[in-house]
Amino acid sequence: MAVSDHDLIQAWKQVLTLSKLEPGQIVTVLTSTSTHPQTLSTALVAVGLMGATANRLDLPPVNGEKALSRDSLAFLGTTPLTGNRAAIAALKESDLVLDLMTLLFSPEQHEILAAGTKILLAVEPPEVLVRMVPTLDDKARVAQAAQRLDGAREMHVTSAAGTDLRCPLGEFPVIQEYGFVDAPGRWDHWPSGFVLTWPNERQTEGILVIDRGDILLPMKRYVQGPIRVRVTQGFVTAIDGGLDAELLSEYMASFNDPEAYAMSHIGWGLQPRAQWTTLAMYDREATIGMDARAFEGNFLFSFGPNNEAGGSRTTACHIDIPLRRCTVAIDGEPVVRDGKVLDGFVYGSADRSGE
Repeated sequence: MAVSDHDLIQAWKQVLTLSKLEPGQIVTVLTSTSTHPQTLSTALVAVGLMGATANRLDLPPVNGEKALSRDSLAFLGTTPLTGNRAAIAALKESDLVLDLMTLLFSPEQHEILAAGTKILLAVEPPEVLVRMVPTLDDKARVAQAAQRLDGAREMHVTSAAGTDLRCPLGEFPVIQEYGFVDAPGRWDHWPSGFVLTWPNERQTEGILVIDRGDILLPMKRYVQGPIRVRVTQGFVTAIDGGLDAELLSEYMASFNDPEAYAMSHIGWGLQPRAQWTTLAMYDREATIGMDARAFEGNFLFSFGPNNEAGGSRTTACHIDIPLRRCTVAIDGEPVVRDGKVLDGFVYGSADRSGE
């Protein structure tokens, strides 16, 4: 259901307040052909109402001839900023970049963040943004999970469907996504609500069973029959099953890149306002599937790059897969059991408005 401009402006104001936007600061709104016009117009109004200066930087899309989908995460090659020194300079001079285009997994993004600029990605439909406006509670819950994961030596994931995966940890940082950017050089994604890290390179071992009802992204497809994935020394070595397994296997093979088969980020969803069912309600081109990534209790894993965490792998293939009904144990202690988060977090323990 559509939302009013008033409601979306109020949502933007809350996100910008949580992101510590101050009067006189410079905000650059990064847009492209896929940017939702209501998200853009209300963002500009909200920035103005908060006394900041708004600029818009509109860039042409790239990689359309290479990607197999219109999804912005379906091909992670060059970006509209590649070689564009003027655009990069403008973004580095901004206090805050509102990314309504999807600038991810790129050296240009790292360069901008290193300059102290904050970047907030927001590309989901307006009604999804309004439903999952971030709060201080969201940050507190994600921070609590990150504290549990920080310093851990192993994540062990199991399920009744047959998943049994061991991921040694420690080489890469723990990342918190809670939906706003409240520190210089921080990147986040509105909406979100999960914690993640990357397993040690070439050390993950075991079986992943993508069961009926689990989701393949960026295909945005609910799996109809089990897919059995063997991971050996951190790389996918076998994909077995029916039609869904063939689709996943052929899609990964289309990149013609051995790095596409590497284990990427792993973590679990913590956002109670995200819903597993939402993807069934939308046209595939309308959303990038953040409900699927963030819904409470999922085990979210990925194949592909690790450069977002400081690694060197920059493959164009990026596949996110949230599994339901898994048990996630950190150093032998479950943090999620059969798809239920065990943190005991009480909402209302933090000021939900941030104001």
